[in-house]
Amino acid sequence: MNIFAIGDVHLSLDERVQKPMDVFGPRWANHAERLRENWLNLVSEDDLVIICGDISWGLRLEEAMADLLFLDELPGTKVITKGNHDLWWNSVSKLNKISERMIFLQNKAFLLPGAVDFNSSATTSDDRIAICGTRGWICPGTEGFDAHDQKIYDREILRLRMSLDDAVKQGATKIIASLHYPPSNDKFEASGFTETLSEYGVKTCVYGHLHGKDAFKNGYKGIWNGVEYKLVSLDYVEAMPVKI
Repeated sequence: MNIFAIGDVHLSLDERVQKPMDVFGPRWANHAERLRENWLNLVSEDDLVIICGDISWGLRLEEAMADLLFLDELPGTKVITKGNHDLWWNSVSKLNKISERMIFLQNKAFLLPGAVDFNSSATTSDDRIAICGTRGWICPGTEGFDAHDQKIYDREILRLRMSLDDAVKQGATKIIASLHYPPSNDKFEASGFTETLSEYGVKTCVYGHLHGKDAFKNGYKGIWNGVEYKLVSLDYVEAMPVKI
């Protein structure tokens, strides 16, 4: 099994949803078709793909269903966390009845079966790999951060901790985390997210949300207090799922 990640697929395949993405630049031209082609070339049925938010422009689940079925038909198991534009996201128990090949994470962890190829001698067949995650939020130190943001920020850290606690409870020995928002502000100051991820010994954290070359630089990339951070928004990775 290999693990891949990508975020911000921003699909709108339902004819009732009019949200062409190519207006945002050439990296978005035919992005759904390019994503499908790249996915089919890289991902096998035995693999897993983390999709870290902003899945569909649909406002209601019935409008997002065409997008979810598009993903479901692609190879592999998909572990999905919520983005700020996923307004269709409702009861997670209802979402998890759509398909056995799609796992929607909220306050829980997904423990992978069997061995995982991390291309690392530090990973063995005895390792138990868990995927955790939450949407996240903008962090203190971001311009305009106010009391309302603080409330959401605190709640999202709590949700991340609940997900991580569930991974520990299930006996995970290695953890991959999925956020939608970057884990810190654009000055790369420590946050409740970075501190929590380090506290739990998370191996890798993937995130999205940032779009365009001016924004890409605002997301931390690399190893920070033992955690490797990867920006995987679709336009940044050019619609190519990134192998973790």
